[in-house]
Amino acid sequence: MRTWRRSAVLFSALAVFAISCSPSSGSSSPSGSSASPATAQKPKRIVVAMMGQPSAFVSRMNATSNTVPGVANLEQLVNAALAEQTRDRSLQPQLAEKVPSIENGLWKLLPDGRMETTWHIRNGARWHDGTPLTSDDFLFSTMVDQHKDIPIIRPAGYAYVEKVEATEPQTIVVTWNRPFIGADSMFTNAFAPPMPKHILGEVFAADVSRFIASPYWGQDFVGTGPFIVREWQPGAYFRLAANNAYVLGRPRIDEIEVRFIPDIDTLVTNLVADSVDLTLGRGFTAEAAIQLRENWPTGKMDVDLSSYISAMPQLVNASPQIVTNPEFRRALLYGVDRQQLVDTLEGGMSTIAHTHIGPMYAENKAVDSYAVKYDYDPRKAAQIIEALGYRKGTDGAYRSAGGERLAIELRSHGAPIGEKTVLAVAALWSTLGVSTDPVIVLESQMRDREWAATFPGFSILKQADPPDAITRFHSSQAPTAENRFVGPNYTRYINPEWDAMVERFSLTIPWNERMQALGQAVHHLSENAIIMTLFYDPDITVMNGRLQNVGTWSSTVWDVPAWDVSS
Repeated sequence: MRTWRRSAVLFSALAVFAISCSPSSGSSSPSGSSASPATAQKPKRIVVAMMGQPSAFVSRMNATSNTVPGVANLEQLVNAALAEQTRDRSLQPQLAEKVPSIENGLWKLLPDGRMETTWHIRNGARWHDGTPLTSDDFLFSTMVDQHKDIPIIRPAGYAYVEKVEATEPQTIVVTWNRPFIGADSMFTNAFAPPMPKHILGEVFAADVSRFIASPYWGQDFVGTGPFIVREWQPGAYFRLAANNAYVLGRPRIDEIEVRFIPDIDTLVTNLVADSVDLTLGRGFTAEAAIQLRENWPTGKMDVDLSSYISAMPQLVNASPQIVTNPEFRRALLYGVDRQQLVDTLEGGMSTIAHTHIGPMYAENKAVDSYAVKYDYDPRKAAQIIEALGYRKGTDGAYRSAGGERLAIELRSHGAPIGEKTVLAVAALWSTLGVSTDPVIVLESQMRDREWAATFPGFSILKQADPPDAITRFHSSQAPTAENRFVGPNYTRYINPEWDAMVERFSLTIPWNERMQALGQAVHHLSENAIIMTLFYDPDITVMNGRLQNVGTWSSTVWDVPAWDVSS
């Protein structure tokens, strides 16, 4: 069904720069439990660092959702899904025998316009406690995901799900109420991964609050993935051990220690000292990468432009109200020298982002002409602001006709590049005459979902959205009091015309027609400055030269069973 999408050539936006030592030959087979003392191999261990401290192993159950750098990757280590996205953006079966497609007959278009997708779980797939993985676990997961009292971000695709059935212990059938291009992404880690009904079912049925606070999400976690949780020292590290019964084969690495190192300088020091082998998730800056390249000749790096930095405006209850005016937002975009940001903040390793779709996607080229581009033009910005009724005072700051100073707040949280961007953009806007207060938000503050959702002005965010992620900006995904302020539509943009564009895109299967629908959506977002994209931020994976077979894409660790280390 997605052959047209996955056949796209991966764009080489940045060259992969790698300086690595010549690997010595080492055994690729894991040490066997029956080996004699004389022949037993030394356990293979690696140390991985992530620049955040999760409160749960499942990303959507974290107190601050998936804003913790590396938490989605951590989940993939311990909890496999039926399928997962690979580096080339295709779906690879994991716990499923196949990914549904029209060609293999597991994705059917029904005569009445509905669809049906069928998944078959691999024989031998089990939870870490030895319990067989069954279709009931996925039914349970979809029920939990859609419970109104569970404060998690729900995939927009649920709007198209008519019913989910367990037709056999190893078979799940999903009926869709209409065509939906993302149907084969259900039962990945991003959309309804498995939950153990035999562990959580009774707790969930008895008390949802106890379910949310269950120790299962932490030290007692039981998953389906290639690694098992052995130890958790909150604020310090996780220790994971190879799952001998993993259905795709026991990992070659025996143990992974995952350390929490939020400070980039400390992380660089650990990498150079060879006390950390691999970075997990986003957060590694271009500045640090350049520094590391010069001081760590045995290391390797990979760069991926799947993330973008944007200024998200508050479109509900904004303060000041002028933030909701598209003309004002356009003026602010004209007032940002985005090439200067790329050169100074990214060391020239990136490019300006005119849309949220990264340059490695074929969709980026297909819709580029639809995007409204805002070249740096402070004079044009000034003309727009003055046309809105503002005049500069003797201090160079704009004021309304009533003498009120034009002042806005600009927040940032989550990634080091966000903190640097918020300061740089605040300086540019203040120079323009719009008094801008930069605010660095603590991770602990983001746990207050209402406070986080109701920021007054603008928020600098780093996001990694594939082309079909426009569904996340649907009105139904806006964090409001009705949904306990949970949702990925951070601007809280609510517009029926926009929703119709999103739905048209989601329902359009043929590539050319779909690109037209996506182009119209991109034009709407950029023309109205809903998502004020600034530049693409390189996701940099850094690893020790002794690592082998590591896929080196910061957004996935689907190939971890094949990871190895040289002798």
